Amino acid sequence: MKLEIVQAGEAVLRQVARPLAVDEIQSPQLQQTIADMLETLRQATGVGLAAPQVGLSLQLAIIEDREQYQSSWNPEQLRERGRVPVGFHVLINPQLEMDGDEKIDFFEGCLSVAGYTADVPRYRRVRVRYLDQHGQSQQVTAEGWYARILQHEIDHLNGALYVDRMKSRTFMTLKNYTDRWRNSEADARRIFGP
Repeated sequence: MKLEIVQAGEAVLRQVARPLAVDEIQSPQLQQTIADMLETLRQATGVGLAAPQVGLSLQLAIIEDREQYQSSWNPEQLRERGRVPVGFHVLINPQLEMDGDEKIDFFEGCLSVAGYTADVPRYRRVRVRYLDQHGQSQQVTAEGWYARILQHEIDHLNGALYVDRMKSRTFMTLKNYTDRWRNSEADARRIFGP
């Protein structure tokens, strides 16, 4: 079942979500929530979705960056972003650790701030410890776009939106970005930054 994605201004997006116990993770209700979130994510053509974005204050996020989502980007843009397909997976009670100090800026958007984008500095490389959809401990080290997605979704679980981290002068409609700046992000940063 497709869920409603709540938009900026909803209190749930500004709360620190509560952790899940292992018995909750294995419950049919939570497994159905995960399935519903995946359906919602795919219909929205997003790459990540956190439970607070569907009105649930839970430490739960899903990620899937499908190959077809990358087809509108040229190889240089994909390489520059470190963007490669990422298979579907579930993050429960994630713990984020930065791997180094290097940050990289790229424009990003959010399903809960629909229709807008901005330049957001994020760490290039991160490590995340989490429980999967079966309650098993997992760890991933990610870099590039995948690291950006992880940081973005974990921010949601901690009551933060990308607008809290963005370079405010770069905030624009997604249409303006796509029509005018997507192929010249460096110019957009120069004109609208810092």
